[in-house]
Amino acid sequence: MADDRGPFAPKKREFLKLAAAAGGSGFITAHAVDAAASDIRPPYTTPFVEPLPIPPIKQAAAPTLYPVPQKSAHPDEAGRDDHQGWERWPYKKAYVIDVKEGWHYYHRELPRQKIWGYDGILPGPTFVVYEGEPIIIRYYNNLRADVNGFGSPEISTHVHNAHAASESDGYAGNYFSATKYGPTLTRPGFFYDCHYPNCFAGYDAFPDTDGDPREGLGTMWYHDHREDFTAANVYKGLAGFFLFFDKLDTGNENDPSLTALRLPSGVGVYDIPLVLQDPKFDSGGLRVFDQFDPEGFLGNKFAVNGKIQPYFNVASRKYRFRILNGSTSRFYHLSLRYKGVDKPFQLIANDGNLLPKPVTMTSFRIGPAERIDIVVDFKDFPLYSELFLFDRIVQDKGRGPETTLSKTGQQLMRFYVNRTAVDNSRVPDTLRELSPIDLTKVTKKRHFEFERENGVWVIDGKIFDVNKATFEVEHGSIEIWELEGKGSWHHPIHIHLEEGRILSRNGKPPPAHEMGRKDVFVLAPGETVRILIQFREFVGKYMMHCHNTIHEDHAMMLRFDVKHDD
Repeated sequence: MADDRGPFAPKKREFLKLAAAAGGSGFITAHAVDAAASDIRPPYTTPFVEPLPIPPIKQAAAPTLYPVPQKSAHPDEAGRDDHQGWERWPYKKAYVIDVKEGWHYYHRELPRQKIWGYDGILPGPTFVVYEGEPIIIRYYNNLRADVNGFGSPEISTHVHNAHAASESDGYAGNYFSATKYGPTLTRPGFFYDCHYPNCFAGYDAFPDTDGDPREGLGTMWYHDHREDFTAANVYKGLAGFFLFFDKLDTGNENDPSLTALRLPSGVGVYDIPLVLQDPKFDSGGLRVFDQFDPEGFLGNKFAVNGKIQPYFNVASRKYRFRILNGSTSRFYHLSLRYKGVDKPFQLIANDGNLLPKPVTMTSFRIGPAERIDIVVDFKDFPLYSELFLFDRIVQDKGRGPETTLSKTGQQLMRFYVNRTAVDNSRVPDTLRELSPIDLTKVTKKRHFEFERENGVWVIDGKIFDVNKATFEVEHGSIEIWELEGKGSWHHPIHIHLEEGRILSRNGKPPPAHEMGRKDVFVLAPGETVRILIQFREFVGKYMMHCHNTIHEDHAMMLRFDVKHDD
């Protein structure tokens, strides 16, 4: 649709030349470029005085939108391909998201900051969706064309890990603008409709159902995916949670159904989404961003749900925490610390997908775009206890973390057990069954190398070409992909449309907490990860890329097309 270039994006090679010329000094505030900002010191901010914000749950719009959503793009809509599965999955609810400027306080001791947000807030509102309930989300772009600072006002929204058709997947070239200067639009008020079937993958193999229930989803998120500007636009605020429930993970701990897991429930009550980010502030407390250093971008403060080192009062009972690494380049090594000791919790999901069974752990590492769901039982601690979400990563470069962990660490947020509460939730010994792996059905093997050449991030020696597929995948095929990280960099690799199963890391089976389905595969330096992946339901153009979004914007991305075998 919008493979035409808009005026806000330099051509790819020009963009990369600008990055190389900037040499890591392209810090941009809301008003100016500061070429000496590499060692800036932000103001002190008092920890644990800001309450943890809980993003509001997005409510459906009126029963009928105008113009009425339709299979083909409306004349007033940004150009797109026809919705696949429109007849099979007629939408039952419609939502409207207004992408616009807003104002945000990261901390009461810092100045108010201008952000871009879904509905003008950071993080954006949380979508709560259900299997068997297809939806339409209408995105209005009301960002101003005269950008003051970093970012591009042209947008393309990706629901990360959604099993969605190409035209609703947020392809990096499918961006649109609400101004007359946009690539496809001619006046303010245009929109883009995305259709999400909210079905399980494997529908074709289970024609009388909504797909294979072993393919159930969970903790997803949505964010901007505009070519060349994903890092800047997401950092500026364009990200939010997208939570999926089904007959197993029902979101109701009091569910009488024998199949319901009855995990801690109530989004924003005992089921808490947490997005970790690391904004960077100058000496005056204004947020800055470096778009041009190809190594990556690290902040100098730690924010959870948009607040620097917040506190969260909890009851003496079980909670489910959905932890998303929403940072640009930073990794985290997280634990729950009480009186200087890391306490055990149950890890139940990786990348939002429930594991076959819970894994008891005391810490875990999480790369950019990964999600980890854990259950913490606060009744194991005395009333009026203080606990901390604790990070021990050592990372001072965008290329990735050090092998050794910090001896001191960093407190990201504080939990305070201040009350009792009824708890009917549980964590069963069995969570979600996995489909058996049958390697005899593999039709093709592919090998990909992620490396840096001449200061540019590449996959197999090539930069991203938005208009050309690197290869084609046959619809319905099962393949083995080998992802190899070259050099001394870490790369969290994300594949659109389908999840994969890790077969091995450097020839060894994955650890227990990576035994499930994943959509982000972190490559340590020199590491090779073999995954099994199948392509079902939808055809069209999709992407694979590094989710260190600076690497992605500096061309470490490829397009693959899923096609029917003609």
